[in-house]
Amino acid sequence: MRILVTGGAGFIGSALIRHLIGETGHQVLNLDKLTYAGVLSSLAPIDNSPRYRFVHGDICDAPLVARLIAEFEPDVIAHLAAESHVDRSIDGPGEFVQTNLVGTFNMLQQALGYWQGLDGERKAAFRFHHISTDEVFGSLGEEGYFTETTAYDPRSPYSASKAGSDHLVRAWGHTYGLPVLVTNCSNNYGPYHFPEKLIPLIIIRALAGEPLPVYGDGSNVRDWLFVEDHARALRAVFEGGVPGETYNVGGNSERRNLDVVKAICATLDRLSPRGDGRPYADQISFVTDRPGHDHRYAIDAAKIRDTLGWEPQVTFEQGIERTVRWFLDNRDWWGDILARRYDTQRLGLAKA
Repeated sequence: MRILVTGGAGFIGSALIRHLIGETGHQVLNLDKLTYAGVLSSLAPIDNSPRYRFVHGDICDAPLVARLIAEFEPDVIAHLAAESHVDRSIDGPGEFVQTNLVGTFNMLQQALGYWQGLDGERKAAFRFHHISTDEVFGSLGEEGYFTETTAYDPRSPYSASKAGSDHLVRAWGHTYGLPVLVTNCSNNYGPYHFPEKLIPLIIIRALAGEPLPVYGDGSNVRDWLFVEDHARALRAVFEGGVPGETYNVGGNSERRNLDVVKAICATLDRLSPRGDGRPYADQISFVTDRPGHDHRYAIDAAKIRDTLGWEPQVTFEQGIERTVRWFLDNRDWWGDILARRYDTQRLGLAKA
């Protein structure tokens, strides 16, 4: 198939492209604006493939998107391009509204015009796959799980913008008949993860001997999904999913944030001990909680398992080991990001 991936230089998008080029015969066109979190070196393992092409551009640029779609003639649009960090959305919500809402609207409009011009098998086979987050559902108590029918209750500018984009996608499906798919995933982690997110942030700050910030008391719970498992799930959905359906993608790995940090510290103690012999956990520092911090996320991924045969293959323990090893072995990758884009300092303090 011919697959147009938006945001393919981001964390999840690059994992999807590496999977598609490495494990399938599909052709991929990657459209990415290369904002601070777009890292082309994440695609170095496959960027010489004749089945891969990169275009630097903005999903809000309607003429560009229309031209690329007309030229490439995709069978699938996998729409991942988004501003995605909650803390940054607290500091600057405008960019999230522009990219996540306006950008998704533009992608839908251009996809609709293209799809309406197709005929026969090409039209029947086309899919617009919108990749979203479990954060649109809000916060869970100590029990229960998000399902595909859970009511939306976003609590941050980020999750609100993603909830709005989900609604736009479903509306284009219902109103215009565009064959859409929506997936809502839990927290991803793994190699090539941008350093502002919890797991890579903790690894990098631990190695630098810096305090390891844990919001509040560290009791907030997330379900962790290894990014390569997520890439397999996305492929399963756009290859075999039913238009109009939503699929939740989770890792079956609920952990308190504090326990995630401690697991990273314990892994580093084994793989790269501190010079003074003390445990990395000594660097843990509790800081003021994130404004509006959701208490718990947990995904019920039974639908994608039962209908498409997907389930996670990497346990949390295996994933943390692989992730820590990758960051230890690829210091040049994240060192370049720290030098030019991000200094690991606290974001999202809700200052006007």
